[in-house]
Amino acid sequence: MITKNNLVHHEFIGLNVDVKSKTDKSLNLFGTVIDETKNTFKIESSGQEKIIPKKGSIFTFEIPSGEKVEVIGDILSIRPEDRIKKRFKKI
Repeated sequence: MITKNNLVHHEFIGLNVDVKSKTDKSLNLFGTVIDETKNTFKIESSGQEKIIPKKGSIFTFEIPSGEKVEVIGDILSIRPEDRIKKRFKKI
């Protein structure tokens, strides 16, 4: 079960996300995560796919319980398969 305390150790694909970019305001959007790499998320928004850099962005994910969880993208710049093993500071 995904919770706010263990979100960073789970799969993001399929989650709704609100993106706020610190560097490029044109990347501010709401959509669904459809793919992930070490440094980016691919998000479908309004029928278009956008590639969003993790660094410099703030992501607010909606987890299945309906709760919204904010995560600073800089800490997610790690291969998705390695995220399970990594220990993170409390968010």
